[in-house]
Amino acid sequence: MHYNFLVVEGNIGAGKTSLSNMLAKDYQANLILECFEKNPFLPKFYKDPEKHALNLELFFMAERYRQLKNQKDQDLFRTITITDYFFSKSKLFAQNNLEKDELKLFNNLFEIMFSSMPQPDLLIYLYSNVARLQHNIKKRGRDFEKGITDEYLQNIQNRYLDYLRKQNNFPVLLLDISKVDFKESEKVYSKIKQLLKNSYALGVHQFNLAKECF
Repeated sequence: MHYNFLVVEGNIGAGKTSLSNMLAKDYQANLILECFEKNPFLPKFYKDPEKHALNLELFFMAERYRQLKNQKDQDLFRTITITDYFFSKSKLFAQNNLEKDELKLFNNLFEIMFSSMPQPDLLIYLYSNVARLQHNIKKRGRDFEKGITDEYLQNIQNRYLDYLRKQNNFPVLLLDISKVDFKESEKVYSKIKQLLKNSYALGVHQFNLAKECF
């Protein structure tokens, strides 16, 4: 793999952290994982979204900024670095969760931070349909995620896909994993690694792994 900064993204329950861990182990990469459990507003948000959304998104953005800025300052991007999020997800979730006045404040802070953030050499987007996402969410059994609705997941999915298709800053591998499991199937996981050997033009490149592998 000749990508120094690889980002793995996807909706809630898509498998971002699992794939990031697997790839980092195989490529002996520096691994940056989002510490969602450190966000004290996450359980509160799912119980009362309107009250806690701004605090939730500001906390997440600050933590993402701190993690990525620290790595950039240490110049570790000269080696392979893999993360299970990209910084712009802060803005996508804020657009979905915040009211107009809150979003204006958030966007002002985002633009200040974004100017110093590194862009990925390649972004992998793990696409799963909502039914598969709900299956994965229930399987991992986090109490605060039990109330996540299909509508919420679909809205997040739509924002991700709209953003990725409009941006032209880095190549995106959009991998449809709705009917496969890269954690259980060596064939699927090997296909993902095979795709990482190639170079891609800017923009989105779609692969249905069910069709590619079987």
